[in-house]
Amino acid sequence: MSTPSTDDLPEPDQAAPSEPPPEPAPPVPPAATSGAGTPLVLLHAFPLDGRMWAPQVEALAGHYQVIVPDLRGFGAARDQAVEQAGMDLLADDVARLLDDRGLDRVVLGGLSLGGYVALALMRRHAERVSGLVLLDTKATSDSDQAREDRLKMAERVLAEGNGFVPEAMLPKLLGETSREHRPELVSKVAALIREQPPAAIAGAQRGMAARPDTTDVLASIGVPTLVVTGEEDAVAGPEVGRDLAAGIPGARFLLVEEAGHLSNLEQPEIVNEALLDFLAPLWV
Repeated sequence: MSTPSTDDLPEPDQAAPSEPPPEPAPPVPPAATSGAGTPLVLLHAFPLDGRMWAPQVEALAGHYQVIVPDLRGFGAARDQAVEQAGMDLLADDVARLLDDRGLDRVVLGGLSLGGYVALALMRRHAERVSGLVLLDTKATSDSDQAREDRLKMAERVLAEGNGFVPEAMLPKLLGETSREHRPELVSKVAALIREQPPAAIAGAQRGMAARPDTTDVLASIGVPTLVVTGEEDAVAGPEVGRDLAAGIPGARFLLVEEAGHLSNLEQPEIVNEALLDFLAPLWV
């Protein structure tokens, strides 16, 4: 009987191939919740966070469950920043938040960036939405110049920090009336911008630059919809708002006087009244 050679024996410390580590679960956006009843999810604008909805939370939480998430990188989600926060990614984040909260359907509202995300969610998860509020937003994609400007800001904010961002964004965010006559609001919005990390600003700008046109989604929206636009909105003005509402079957349109892009902060009483009127017949 022959003795096996050492070449035929397994190496004593040779380990079996290990399984690759599982992919980490996608994060759930942090979200503040106030009140009870029909759930209303409000998605914030760029480059702010959920605190911009404070006047609406105060007015609505006595009647509704108001849920205000922070999108990737912003506010309490600063550790969730990504290189490019695409609209589909953010929409899936919101759907995951609904799963986490055990909510089948909600009324969904979004302003500017939040509106882009809301339209992406209508394309990907329409069954989760029972009512839609689109404020100071649009369904069209960026022009070449707007896309280039977004990418330039993304590069600059990562190189220099966010110190220049308030000065660059305030004329776009606030209407002329607010900038001239509401210095406390100007200071409040500037302070919110300064609190946002450069990585969040860069990721959102890249994501918005890459967003597709969602005009084809509008005709398929089959839930009650309210479109709100500030009369002085320099980003998505009255004609943009009217066109958006005209593309959605049965949508209502509200033009808010003496308000720019942040109509909810510039004329909170008018926006709150419109939301209460819109929400009253909606039960989830």
